[in-house]
Amino acid sequence: MLKQINKITVVGGGSWATANVKMLTDNTTEKEIYWWMRNTDAVEHIQKFGHNPNYLSSVEIKVPGQNISSNLKELISLADCILLNVPAAFLKEALQGITAEDLKGKKLVSAIKGIVPDENLIIGEFLHRHYDVPLDHFLVISGPCHAEEVALEKLSYLTIASQDNALAAEFAGMLNTRYIKTIVSDDIYGTEYGAVLKNVYAIASGICHGVGYGDNFQSVLISNAIREMERFVDVVHPIDRDIKESAYLGDLLVTAYSQFSRNRTFGNMIGKGYTVRSAQLEMNMVAEGYYAVNCLHQVNKIYKVEMPICEAVYAILYKKGSPTTEMRKLAEKLS
Repeated sequence: MLKQINKITVVGGGSWATANVKMLTDNTTEKEIYWWMRNTDAVEHIQKFGHNPNYLSSVEIKVPGQNISSNLKELISLADCILLNVPAAFLKEALQGITAEDLKGKKLVSAIKGIVPDENLIIGEFLHRHYDVPLDHFLVISGPCHAEEVALEKLSYLTIASQDNALAAEFAGMLNTRYIKTIVSDDIYGTEYGAVLKNVYAIASGICHGVGYGDNFQSVLISNAIREMERFVDVVHPIDRDIKESAYLGDLLVTAYSQFSRNRTFGNMIGKGYTVRSAQLEMNMVAEGYYAVNCLHQVNKIYKVEMPICEAVYAILYKKGSPTTEMRKLAEKLS
């Protein structure tokens, strides 16, 4: 198979970006890795000490210091593959000054589990419309894989989706390590939307915990959530898929239940009475589901899929509905 990727630029400085850098550099395949982050202090710290000072600081960074920079245009020009790993809400800002010509001929990988606000587009559609990226040059990283467990080298599974099966297999091979197993898929729409939806359901799970519901109710909530996800993705992109695969159900389960889930943590704070702003400030991390539920609400005006869990979360976060009242109303709709 002809190799299409030799040089990769990772875009983003957070925990999941750091985890992706670790996976790529722990892999035995020899590739040139570049890393962009906006924070120049963090760049200098990593160059000097070999650790990200702000996220997963225990991880040893093996990227050469000269390959780490806050000059995105330069790092994009050096690579044939760009791995995007900033929150969806800040993607347009991160790519400011980057043109379609800069990305021409390059492979684009999204490790972002969100929708671009205002555009209401998943990442693949956004890149296709605004940067003329062909869909067969686009890949999605999804699956139940928290950055914190990657840092601890706990066994994890990732799904790499692309309409080009050979490209998906090549990139999957670049992430394989003794602690990362990879699965290949051609479902770029379902894996992207599934990754967006599971964050919303994790917020719902957190809210329920915050207002006092127990594990019995949580199990009913999540069993309804996977059916709601299936209804939506089957309408948006109707292909033959198994919603029980790890990219869908597995990612939903870990995000809804894990101690590392920022969306569940955010929801739990909302359920306990925090305002959105105060919860965001205390977490100091982005809960993608907050932005996603508003985007999904707008998108679903077109598709009109029955989505009571998403609508309950939207009512709480954007219409200032009472968490207790909205969850009580939702409970009457679950089965």
